[in-house]
Amino acid sequence: MTRRISHRAGLVALFLAMLLGVFLSAPTLGPSYAQAPAAAPAQTPAAAPTEAPPPACDAKTLENCTFNSGDTAWMMTSVALVLMMTIPGLGLFYGGMVRKKNVGDTVMTSFAITCLVTVLFACLTYSLAFTEGNAYIGGLSRAFLQGMVSDSKNGTGTASALAPTIPESVYMCFQMTFAIITPALIAGAFAERMKFSAMLWFIGLWAIFEYAPVAHWVWGPDGLLSNGNDKAWFKVLDFAGGTVVHVNSGTAGLMCAICLGKRQDSAPPHNMVLTFIGASLLWVGWFGFNAGSAVTSGTQAGMAMTVTQIATAVAGLTWMFVEWAMRGKPTVVGLCTGAVAGLVAITPASGFVGPTGSIVIGVAAGIVCYWGVSGLKHMFSYDDALDAFGVHAVGGAVGAILTGVFAVEKIGQTAGLIEGNSGQVINQIEGVALVLAYDIIVSLIILKLIDWTIGLRVPKEVETEGLDITLHGEVVQ
Repeated sequence: MTRRISHRAGLVALFLAMLLGVFLSAPTLGPSYAQAPAAAPAQTPAAAPTEAPPPACDAKTLENCTFNSGDTAWMMTSVALVLMMTIPGLGLFYGGMVRKKNVGDTVMTSFAITCLVTVLFACLTYSLAFTEGNAYIGGLSRAFLQGMVSDSKNGTGTASALAPTIPESVYMCFQMTFAIITPALIAGAFAERMKFSAMLWFIGLWAIFEYAPVAHWVWGPDGLLSNGNDKAWFKVLDFAGGTVVHVNSGTAGLMCAICLGKRQDSAPPHNMVLTFIGASLLWVGWFGFNAGSAVTSGTQAGMAMTVTQIATAVAGLTWMFVEWAMRGKPTVVGLCTGAVAGLVAITPASGFVGPTGSIVIGVAAGIVCYWGVSGLKHMFSYDDALDAFGVHAVGGAVGAILTGVFAVEKIGQTAGLIEGNSGQVINQIEGVALVLAYDIIVSLIILKLIDWTIGLRVPKEVETEGLDITLHGEVVQ
């Protein structure tokens, strides 16, 4: 027992001695650490001189520059919106108005045109329309999109002088969607009776020899009608395509209707719901069409979106009330067609007029386009199957001329008649007349050449049985 106690006492004494040793050594250890000389800081190597960041793209700097991310995001969205207008929007809008036996051919026409024009635009027509050349046509500097640089590593690339804050690739895609929908609109005039092969030849040649020159005249950097060209013959205000898209396509549609002749028979639209869906997609997509034409995400785009919404609603209501008064009943197809007429008419004006002007343009579109698809059509007895001329050419002309009346200088940097610039109305009329005349000549030449070679129209038995089963081997159940 004594040994156990002494053993424990020894351990306790050892433990206490260790604590005492540590305690006594603390004053010695502390000063030794405190007095240790501080290590000299390592010398950091001199920083290598940094390169200056690439400049931002603007009107004077178009290569090896950085882009405005907000503008680029908006324009990429606009590309998707405008493409949606053709597929599926226009395809459904037209598909609902033809007879059931021709629905497949109608929607396939919109899709095939989208594919064909995409290839042509990338290879040739973008360069012909949107690069410098002369007053009539652009050059070949962007044929096959050569020289269009996109350096993802450095976030730089090339921009177009027509849209200096976004990549040129985005601007090209945006203009491509316009080049797609313009010939697709023509299909409304020749629906239910044109050979599919003839359609492809006509659209391809028309895109090269008609669309590209007119787009260059109005929107090209040195075009003869360009508002931004100091050497222009006369400056035409066309923000998003009243002349380039609508007068152009509608006039070509009229030439097709005349050359093809009337359908053997016709019938009311087979599916108004398809037409309603198509018109709704067109309305939504048109915000990219008009507001996107500002090629920035700023105030002009905001006003273009506002007047587009107002004019479309006013035109739809106007058409509905006119139809109600004239025929005793408002119709779904009539209301949808009136809204599209409003979209067409506000297109050239959208970046130049304010809300008041958009209301007047909407009323005018609803009344005049209704007359265009009823009175004018019956007066001259042509079979414009889905009213491409009555809505697009007539509506585009109305909108283009009224742009010269209601243009507001603070919005689009050009005054109209109401602000004292009466000459702008004359410019607008001359622009519409020039595009109309050129379109008639070129479209007739192309149509006659095709008719003399492969023929334009399907045989009578094919038209009777339906284009879906005879041309494509498919039917809508």
